[in-house]
Amino acid sequence: MNFSAVILAGGKSSRMGRDKAWLEIGGQTLLARQIQLARQIGAAEIFISGHAEKNYSEFGCRMLADKFPDAGPFAGIERALNATTSSLLLVLAVDLPEMDAEFLQRLLANCSENIGAIPRMNGTIEPLAAIYPKSSQPLAETLLRDEQNAVANFARYCAQAGVARFMELSADDAKYFINWNSPTDLAAATTNDPS
Repeated sequence: MNFSAVILAGGKSSRMGRDKAWLEIGGQTLLARQIQLARQIGAAEIFISGHAEKNYSEFGCRMLADKFPDAGPFAGIERALNATTSSLLLVLAVDLPEMDAEFLQRLLANCSENIGAIPRMNGTIEPLAAIYPKSSQPLAETLLRDEQNAVANFARYCAQAGVARFMELSADDAKYFINWNSPTDLAAATTNDPS
C-alpha cells in the first residue's frame, strides 16, 4: 500500500505547560516514537507538522508549516495532504503514547488504493490517528477557508463522500487513544509504568 505519514506535533501544549513532542516514554521522545512507528509500517515519506522555530533535522523528515494559521491540527493535515506524493496519508498525533504498529497495520488493512480509514468507537470518531486519501485535500482546504477547523467534521465529510470508511473499534482498542494532555496524565502514566 502506497502511503505517507504526518506526525502532528504543532500543538500549543498549553495544558501540559511544555511541548508534548519532547516528552519521553521508555527513553524516547514521543515525536521520535511516532516517527519510528510510521517507518516500521512502511511509510514512503514522513512529514512533521510542527513549530517553525524548532529544529527537527535530527529526524530526517520534512517539516511542514501550516498554510492556515491558528487552525489547529486540521491545518497540519491539509498541508501534508498537499505535500504528499502518495495516494494515502497516515495522520498520527504526537501525544498517543500507547499507539502501536499492530493497530496501524489494521488501519492500513481497512484502506484501498484511494480510500482511507478512520477509527470510530461507540460513535466517537478518532480523526487524529487515521488515514485520509490525497484526493481529500481540496475538501480540507475548502473547510479551512470557511474556518471549519474541526477534524472530526472533515472525517465525516470524507466518509460521506466515499473517500474514506469508518473502522469500528472494540473497547479493547480504547488504550491506543489515551493521550497526554496535562502533567496529571503524565504523572499517572509514569506511576503505572512498570519499567
